[in-house]
Amino acid sequence: MNKLKHIPLLVIIAGVIITCYGSWKIIDSHMKTNQSLEEAKKATEPVLEKNETKSAVQAQRKKEFHPETGEASGILEIPEIDAELPIVEGTDADDLAKGVGHYKDSYYPGDHGQIVLSGHRDTVFRRTGELKKGDRLNVILSYGTFSYKISRTKIVSRDDTSVITLQHKREELILTTCYPFSYIGNAPKRYIIYADPV
Repeated sequence: MNKLKHIPLLVIIAGVIITCYGSWKIIDSHMKTNQSLEEAKKATEPVLEKNETKSAVQAQRKKEFHPETGEASGILEIPEIDAELPIVEGTDADDLAKGVGHYKDSYYPGDHGQIVLSGHRDTVFRRTGELKKGDRLNVILSYGTFSYKISRTKIVSRDDTSVITLQHKREELILTTCYPFSYIGNAPKRYIIYADPV
């Protein structure tokens, strides 16, 4: 009987611990994303030397553009939801904790292929469900700014890998995140946004 008196206290303590842990994860994620965004802004700053043209600098930067895994390489701007998000090379847990992950085997703007960017639904991509056909997405890299217009969205099973074809016939930007947005735990589906160059 005496042991039962401590159960409510243990439940309260467990609740406080879980709440603190969740709060710390959110704060940690925001700090990592902000740090990556600062790195991305530095990486995409336009620097023109004397007697250089913008196109010459962009061509040289494109040639030298080979981001390492975990490195902030650009910025994804989503004007409709007032978002400015760092693009980080890679899509493992550490990379996605820093921002929007670029799927390593996919292409980058200007390569005329499929560009795949992924993000967590509860951090960087939590408002992507508000986007609609015709909304604009901008990818800012050291060698230029590339604009896309959303053409369609799709919901697929989390096991459906047919979305990522890595085709190299035409340029298209694909954003992926878990779905439903309000789901707690490992979500059963994926929310896909397709966008075409403007």
